[in-house]
Amino acid sequence: MQKQQLRLSFDTLYFIIEEYGKNGLIDQAVEVFNKSIYLGCKQTVSVYNSLLFALCEVKIFHKAYALIRRMIRKGYLESTKKMVRRMTKEGFVPDIATFNSLVETICKTEEIDFCIDMYHSVCKLGLCPDINTYKILILAASKVDRTDEVFRLLNNSIEQGYKPFPSFYAHIIKGLCKKGQFDDAFSFFGEMKIKGHAPNRLVYTMLITMCGHAGRFVEAANYLVEMTELGLAPISRCFDIVTDGLKNCGKHDLAKRIEQFEVSLRRV
Repeated sequence: MQKQQLRLSFDTLYFIIEEYGKNGLIDQAVEVFNKSIYLGCKQTVSVYNSLLFALCEVKIFHKAYALIRRMIRKGYLESTKKMVRRMTKEGFVPDIATFNSLVETICKTEEIDFCIDMYHSVCKLGLCPDINTYKILILAASKVDRTDEVFRLLNNSIEQGYKPFPSFYAHIIKGLCKKGQFDDAFSFFGEMKIKGHAPNRLVYTMLITMCGHAGRFVEAANYLVEMTELGLAPISRCFDIVTDGLKNCGKHDLAKRIEQFEVSLRRV
């Protein structure tokens, strides 16, 4: 057809891919799809959809979801969401690596609620999330202040036996601080420590910084000392935040003690 400069109509392309899919001839369906642009036929949303269901018919989900990611990059986001909903409703469940890749791609478009809904839907269908699933969703939900959902995801991960390491729960603490819920953040942080989920230097640095932004310099000073007791060395900026803040709010004695503490640490 290409040599004879014949153009392939949209209806013909759709029909060919659909028929190949129904008969399990997926390689041929993919080949026709890939060659369609050379035959003058635009790869529309409907053409993508026909190949998607051809792939799902033979349960090649990694290719199906790779095609979905391609659709997202081409700007077919709303159509993609409809397709994912339809695939989920019809019981098509991808492997976990494919699902994680898809969720990560869609989260970059800021469609966080859609991703969370999709997570709950596929879990009901039997998908077992892994640690990467929770990493992606907790970070995404934290960015849009879905605090309740973040806690639910964290609890789900713990129930599955995953340990909430610092980068996991740091997003929750930061989200609570940004909403002004410092008492809740401090309480949650304390709970993580009691349960043996030891914080790292980055968590303390973030918490001290957030306290500084909110004018909670005494708490920042306490966390500064606490992290050194755990063998974690504070960065210079943390000392600056604490000492400058304490001086500005009239707590000069405490500021002086922190300065002396910094000097003693530097000598060591």
